[in-house]
Amino acid sequence: MARTTADRRPIIALTRLGMGARPDDLARVSDAGGWLRGQIRLGGAANPQVALPPTDDQIARLYAYRDQVAQARRADADSGRDPVREARRILIDATAAAFLARMRLACLTEAGFAERWALFWTNWFSVSATKFQAALVIPQYEAEAIRPRVFGRFSDLLVAAEAHPAMLLYLDQAQSVGPNSSVGQRREAGLNENLAREILELHTVGADAGYTQADVTEFARALTGWSISAPPDAPPALRRQAQAGSNGFVFRALVHEPGSRTVMGHSYRQDGHDQALAILNDLAAHPATARRAAHRIAAHFIADEPPTTAVAALEAAWIDSGGDLAVVATTLIGLPEVWTAPQAKLKSPYELIVSGYRAIGLAPTRIEHVQPILRQLGQPPYSPASPEGWPDEAAAWGSPDAVVTRMGWAQAFAEAVPVPLAPTDLAEAVLGGLLSERTRAAVSRAESRSEAVALLLMSPEFQRR
Repeated sequence: MARTTADRRPIIALTRLGMGARPDDLARVSDAGGWLRGQIRLGGAANPQVALPPTDDQIARLYAYRDQVAQARRADADSGRDPVREARRILIDATAAAFLARMRLACLTEAGFAERWALFWTNWFSVSATKFQAALVIPQYEAEAIRPRVFGRFSDLLVAAEAHPAMLLYLDQAQSVGPNSSVGQRREAGLNENLAREILELHTVGADAGYTQADVTEFARALTGWSISAPPDAPPALRRQAQAGSNGFVFRALVHEPGSRTVMGHSYRQDGHDQALAILNDLAAHPATARRAAHRIAAHFIADEPPTTAVAALEAAWIDSGGDLAVVATTLIGLPEVWTAPQAKLKSPYELIVSGYRAIGLAPTRIEHVQPILRQLGQPPYSPASPEGWPDEAAAWGSPDAVVTRMGWAQAFAEAVPVPLAPTDLAEAVLGGLLSERTRAAVSRAESRSEAVALLLMSPEFQRR
């Protein structure tokens, strides 16, 4: 019997808008719209259950580690030893534990939409563990800057993300010095444009908005002084100028480039920290930011080439609400296209592994259970290859080699985990109205329980959302 759109709404909510269905989720989510709206809360998305040291403490550990490296190089230059390897391993292990906690949250949460929404914005403001110093504070970055603000004002999220030490370290902003600042006049120091460029290109208006290289340079000058606390051996004057802010951010007046700035036709005469803040607020309110964000949201939740009507509705909601992400999220779940579009989005490796665990009602207990397969599938923990973040198109994850690797994972996973239901019952529970007769028949005819589960995990309905 053909399933109606109404029949499919709960499973669409759980898979397309959430992180995948668990065996008992369909019984709980009869009111799909109410379930989704109930997760849109001013306090943001839940944080993983893991003890995180404060960002300030992590920065102190980074400076201590650098000192250890320097001392070891002097003391053991000819010994062939690596005495700092263990210190580095301790720091990396702490980040891995935080990633496992984040993945466990995705596997077990009842608020799958809030989790997916938080992951979308984490990827929008992407930082990467490919840069060691940033890796030390990525879990703190998500917990402190991103997750609490994903249903608040975009302008607040933007400022929190750019000011966090994870972003400042990842994009080398912490070492940017205004050439005409007090420090810049006394020593050779350069202006770094990485953060300014990525804010314009990736985090706000986008490359099509018409900004110029001069705008990037002017914005970079305004951002000078946005930094992290100085190391213990820094000159006293520099340490005195570092006025502590929240979550490890400091503003160093001595390295800020003096003077007014002009960015995208607007003049900014504010002093110090407030100059870059004013530019960020204007970029957040720019129509190009609304247009770009609307397209990316629709592309993530509906299709790689999203319907223009959906993009227009999200853009209007953004502009009318002044970038209120709760309003935008509410508009998203009310779009007809969300409920009627075919399954066109191929799950990323992270989404696939999470939904696999959710299908059996469990979560990984060791990082070794997930880290190797995520690496093999091209999505290693916390490590996108560039500030653009993880790709969001099917072509990035659906190569022939990737499909073979997914098959290998499905077979190994199905053989290793306990299955809570008979395979055909499990297929009904986790795919609901999306389950095709072809997949149902394949699962029912499998020669073993593990083969049936592997076929379910590799089915088009499970691989896509």
